[in-house]
Amino acid sequence: MKDRKNAELDQATLRLIVATFAITYVSLVGFLPGLNVAKYQPIILYYAGFLVVSLVLRQHIISYPGVYAVRRVLGMVHDYTGISVGLIVGGEATLPIFSVMVWVTLGNGMRYGSRYLAIAASLALLAILIIYQLTPYWQAQPFMVLMLVAVTILVPGYAHILLVRTREASEQATVATREKERFLAQASHDLRQPIHSIGMFTACLRSSPLGDYERQLVDNIDRSLHNVSQLFRTILDIYTLDSGKVFAKSDVVHLGEMLNEIAQQNTAAARWAGVDLRVRPCRRWARVDATLLATMVQNVLSNALKYAPEHPVLIGVRRNKGGLSISVHDRGRGIAAEHLPRVCEEFYRIRHARDKDVEGVGLGLSIVKRLSQILGVKINIESEVDRGTTVTIHGLEEVSAPVQRVRKKPLGDSLLKGVRICLVEDDNNVLMATAALLERWGCEVQTARSAQGLITDCDIIVADYDLGTAANGLDCIENIRAARGWDVPALIVTGREVEVVLESLQGAEVSVLSKPLRPSELRLNLLSVRERRVNTP
Repeated sequence: MKDRKNAELDQATLRLIVATFAITYVSLVGFLPGLNVAKYQPIILYYAGFLVVSLVLRQHIISYPGVYAVRRVLGMVHDYTGISVGLIVGGEATLPIFSVMVWVTLGNGMRYGSRYLAIAASLALLAILIIYQLTPYWQAQPFMVLMLVAVTILVPGYAHILLVRTREASEQATVATREKERFLAQASHDLRQPIHSIGMFTACLRSSPLGDYERQLVDNIDRSLHNVSQLFRTILDIYTLDSGKVFAKSDVVHLGEMLNEIAQQNTAAARWAGVDLRVRPCRRWARVDATLLATMVQNVLSNALKYAPEHPVLIGVRRNKGGLSISVHDRGRGIAAEHLPRVCEEFYRIRHARDKDVEGVGLGLSIVKRLSQILGVKINIESEVDRGTTVTIHGLEEVSAPVQRVRKKPLGDSLLKGVRICLVEDDNNVLMATAALLERWGCEVQTARSAQGLITDCDIIVADYDLGTAANGLDCIENIRAARGWDVPALIVTGREVEVVLESLQGAEVSVLSKPLRPSELRLNLLSVRERRVNTP
């Protein structure tokens, strides 16, 4: 509906422009040798009135937006009447105005559809018939009139065919897009589950007493799983960005804590790459969407770990006139100057010897660039071959630190010992893997496959969002809180899009995590929830 309103207003605006050019043309024609200016004065006066009526019609469209078929047809009659007056009074000198008739016919069809195209073509043929009857010059040129009739029929006819094909292609594309979204949503959920459970099982194995050979095998599994997870997250990020569902929120973020957490999550990846990963201490706060900014830094860091193995990587924050900036600097192979303008294009990769060993499809920096446009920040890439690369995120708004509660206890793994956790998950493998990992961390775990008949005296609830048709994870959390009489701290771990789950929360105080989840992410969030509970009066 919005597009149709704009189309009608655009048509009215263009009508004013074309009428102005018509007046100018007719005015100039009167000064040509052998022509009388007085002959064309009636046309100029009529077109002046035409402009006034067109302005009134345009204002009516602005004041009463919407689809009014009568108004559109009256606009066509208005156009063809003006064209006919010019052609009848002006004779052969105003014949070029006929091109405006073709434009009016096609314009109405292309803007409003095939039905209006047929009406416009019929009115154009009627106008030609009237002009022929009233214009001696046209009566003396029958073959010219036949040509104009043919143009008036054939051009709109071909346009109609194109409109039909375009509409069919658009409908097919809409159906295909809808099916693709449904497939990706289901496939992403189904793929997240096994990747998530493998990560939990691997973390359990890592904390078990293993020999050097067995530990190396677990390390290789963990490394392969990390690569699959990174690729999977990249594909999902591109899909989410393409769907237009990403919007920036306003969070107050401690940049130092965020960067340290990202570095901690990439400790294993840095170790596999032989990278000495360092984060410069920072106490700056910024107003920005924490999730989107973390995704940007994560993608930049992943590139540094891939293309600068066996070299140090430094992450730091700087203050400048435009606000705060985050830089990721490596001493890797660098990027040649001719490649720098294209490194943010999708699927663009710089090929070097042995690059087949480097994981990825060339989407990381493309995601960074698109997220920067959403956040309103700038990306700058500086690089020298064999000297290294620095990727900087510029333009973060600095804010003062919010008032924080004083911690009563230091944050550490010991806080999870003895914590009673109610784990609700309908996938058996994920349930077993997560429960085993939580028990390794010293938690007392109560498991359930659904929310039906669930009774618990837990300290923290960890629930999957999809728990069958009867209830979801949020319903489960609300039921437990209602039975307990207070807001039990809760986490939702989901294979769906996080934005969809966040919309369903409706203000409920529940943290949402996305599968596949790194064990370190789960531990940090449990510790954070536990700490908030301890510090709450």
